[in-house]
Amino acid sequence: MLEELRISQLGVIESSTLELGPGLTVITGETGAGKTMVVTALGLLLGGRADPGAVRSGAKQARVEGVVAVSDLDGFRAAVENAGGEVEEDQVVLARNVAAQGRSRAWVGGASVPVTTLAEVAEPLVAVHGQSDQHRLLRSGAQRSSLDRFGGESLAATASSYAALWAELIVTERTLAEVVGSARERAREADTLRFGLGEVEAVDPHPGEDAELAAEETRLGFADTLRTAAETAREALSSEEGAPDSLATTSAARRALDGVRDHDPAAGELADRLAELSHLLVDLAGDVASYAASLETDPGRLAAVSERRAALTALTRKYGETIDEVLAWAEDGAKRLLDLEDTDGQIAELESRRDRIRAELGDLAGTLSAQRHDAARRLGQAVSDELTSLAMPHATVTIAITQQDTPAPETPAGPQLLVDGRWVRAGVHGVDDVEFLLAANTGADARPLHKGASGGELSRVMLALEVSLAETGSVPTFVFDEVDAGVGGKAAIEVGRRLAALARTSQVLVVTHLPQVAAYADRHVVVHKSSDGTVTTSGLVSLTDDDRERELSRMLAGVEDSDSARAHARELLEAAAPERACLPERPARG
Repeated sequence: MLEELRISQLGVIESSTLELGPGLTVITGETGAGKTMVVTALGLLLGGRADPGAVRSGAKQARVEGVVAVSDLDGFRAAVENAGGEVEEDQVVLARNVAAQGRSRAWVGGASVPVTTLAEVAEPLVAVHGQSDQHRLLRSGAQRSSLDRFGGESLAATASSYAALWAELIVTERTLAEVVGSARERAREADTLRFGLGEVEAVDPHPGEDAELAAEETRLGFADTLRTAAETAREALSSEEGAPDSLATTSAARRALDGVRDHDPAAGELADRLAELSHLLVDLAGDVASYAASLETDPGRLAAVSERRAALTALTRKYGETIDEVLAWAEDGAKRLLDLEDTDGQIAELESRRDRIRAELGDLAGTLSAQRHDAARRLGQAVSDELTSLAMPHATVTIAITQQDTPAPETPAGPQLLVDGRWVRAGVHGVDDVEFLLAANTGADARPLHKGASGGELSRVMLALEVSLAETGSVPTFVFDEVDAGVGGKAAIEVGRRLAALARTSQVLVVTHLPQVAAYADRHVVVHKSSDGTVTTSGLVSLTDDDRERELSRMLAGVEDSDSARAHARELLEAAAPERACLPERPARG
């Protein structure tokens, strides 16, 4: 539940804090005072589109904050924590900044988040309904969506399964069309792959062979040079000609230090190290001699290596920078070739999958349609009962569910399914066209809403529908922005009474021009507008009982001090008092 709404520099509101609570809160005020800014602020908290033009003139940015009590909202608490926010004393602060120039920013529980994350976290909290929803209600898609919401978890599960399977059908049929349409291209690709794999197979390289042969070719090409260098090194280490060498010099040095070992232990340690070096030099001289002996000029082997390298180079020019890359290409190419060579098998498999999916979709579509018919009967009755409470006692709402037949196709494809022996047009939401029909009076023909309902009747139908949906949902807060437009007299009283009844189980916030609706409020907030001649400012003020009487008289007669209007306002308040929750007033600061 929303406990507090803080607004600054938004539209005509410079700075105001509205403290909310359970029950019904109404917001009234003169036209242009800024009542809709409250709904705009809520829309921003729900992640709605930010309009820099809504920032108050002269301000750098607008800011909206909402304090949400989470004691009964475990799912919301988890969403806040997943977004990186914190819950403090069972409260969470949602915030949104809108810059006059630049992008908007959002926060959840103190954590800066993308606006999309704010929308995901806050969306389950509040359902906002305005006059634009009346036009939305006229669209078939919106009517189907409302019916599905009313249908509950079972219908939602069927619709979800159907949508997922429909998406799989789209992918399967697209793939099938591509495979059938590209058979010639696939054959050409297979020939190219077959030729390349044949070249690789003929050479039969092994991993790292190109690097190994490059090293061997260099060694064979410089065998004489390497042998001369090795023999020179061996002569310097251990001379066979009696010339001074490293071994003789090291041995002489060791003997000199060994002779004075008794006079200084340090000299002995140096002699021992020279002895170790002599042993190492002996081993090294032997290794160099062996290396020199191994180097032989082999023109035949050099020619074979060069020829093999040329064959490997021919592969690396076509299929990879190295032989390892060539082998990787060959492995992937072999898999692709198997796929290409099995075009007929792939087509058969895709056709089998398509037929299986279509059969399952036909069954699901039939189940979904049956569930919608059941939900339509119950929702039509519920809305009709609500309309009786809204001063339309003879009105009846029915929900028509129809399908569009299509000719039987030679090959099943496209947006059609076989359902209960009939080919019907289908889509991602099933095979049903949903339309709300209204018979406003006894004996009247049921007609589509956009043809059979006046503005006031349409407002009440929408309210009745939302109340019916609310009783099956879990949204804790409802906001109605002048949904009572076009309603007056006794109907307005019934609208107020129904909103008050809804407010006993949910938090309800209503922006209204009707005193009959405002009289049922548990909390009445008025938007006051003032001007110093250059700047217009609005603020939110929570009314006392006496102030409410004065505001209702203004709404009734256009003046606050008319005795007859005050008397009428008093009558409205007294008549509504038994149906109000009688919650304590909590002031709005502005």
